[in-house]
Amino acid sequence: MTYLIIHTIHLFAAFIYGGFLIVDNLFLVHIKEEFSAQEHAKIRESFMRYVRKLVPPSLIVAVVTGLYLISQIYGPIGKEGLSTFQMILGFKAFLGIWLGLRGGLQVYFKIQPFVFKSHVLPFAFVITIIFLSQFMWIQ
Repeated sequence: MTYLIIHTIHLFAAFIYGGFLIVDNLFLVHIKEEFSAQEHAKIRESFMRYVRKLVPPSLIVAVVTGLYLISQIYGPIGKEGLSTFQMILGFKAFLGIWLGLRGGLQVYFKIQPFVFKSHVLPFAFVITIIFLSQFMWIQ
């Protein structure tokens, strides 16, 4: 039952974080085309005011719950090495931890980490994690 509750929390937190990246990269970038620079800045700041309250904590929750989940389902490494499931899960964990470190350093410590300042690379990582999630259960 604990696993199910934490898995549900993990999914909601990941949806919040991933949803922000999707909205930012697919929709908000087009605001520049229809509004002046001053209007664009005002619209973006209005949106980001709410984002700053919800998205960073949800990212941290997604990473922490993800670490718990991986500890529960990774399993032992067999004599033949890592299974396909373990390799994909490990790669997903790497991407998730990278996102968590980047977001935590940027938001809570005001450090612009890992050179990347836009949301394009995190967006690509989230999309990659989503696709990997679909394939990791295929044996």
